[in-house]
Amino acid sequence: MTSLTSSVRRAFLAALFSASVAHAEGTLNVGANVGNVPWEFQDASGATVGFEIELVNQIAKNLGKSVNVVNTPFNGLFAAVQSGRIDLAISSITITKKRLETVAFAQPYYDSDQSLTVKAGSPLKSMADFKGKTVGVDTGSTGAMWATTHLAEYGYTIREYVGLNAAMLDLKNGRIDGYISDIPALQYYAKTTGGVAVIQRLKTGEQYSIMFAKNNDLAKQFNAQIDMMKRSGYLAALHKKWFGAAPEKTTSTVTVLPMPK
Repeated sequence: MTSLTSSVRRAFLAALFSASVAHAEGTLNVGANVGNVPWEFQDASGATVGFEIELVNQIAKNLGKSVNVVNTPFNGLFAAVQSGRIDLAISSITITKKRLETVAFAQPYYDSDQSLTVKAGSPLKSMADFKGKTVGVDTGSTGAMWATTHLAEYGYTIREYVGLNAAMLDLKNGRIDGYISDIPALQYYAKTTGGVAVIQRLKTGEQYSIMFAKNNDLAKQFNAQIDMMKRSGYLAALHKKWFGAAPEKTTSTVTVLPMPK
């Protein structure tokens, strides 16, 4: 009787363990800097929504998986991907040669630039007016990289933030004079929230994609899904939903591209 009970117990625990593993394997932990409008943010009901949230949810569904969003500061996404704490990362992440040395990306799906945003009604009109002024940036972002590279040229002071909302609050209250970040996020914020104005596009030729650890097979799976989404028009429709206009035909939102190397 004891032996039989032990055998049954071992079999039960093995089955339970297998079910647990299967459930874990069916869930993708997606790192996202929630508050990055319109890519990933919380709506009035508290639900996490946005362009990239819809994108990864649809890809996961196509792959027979579910998504668990892990709210992570932008600068922490890279270590989290590399360590395996998350399976992939989104947050309007720009593909760069330096980043490709340590992480992998699926093909790009959005073309962007940086931008200079000021408080509505500010007398400042361009970067040329920022000598002795203070600009905000998001820690670890390409906006921060741009600001650091051009610091000597324009003579401003840099203040770092974690997320858009804190920076916008300081901008509106005059604690900083401008904010440098991705142009689509700031255009969307200016349109829907107000109180700020995007006054200058800072050309960088950036392209956004989903980030993975090196040699993660998910990168190829997601890349294939993005292929299909471009060909089917899904990504173009998603662009129109979130930005109010169809993407230009030459952009990475509609053009099938190889995985970055």
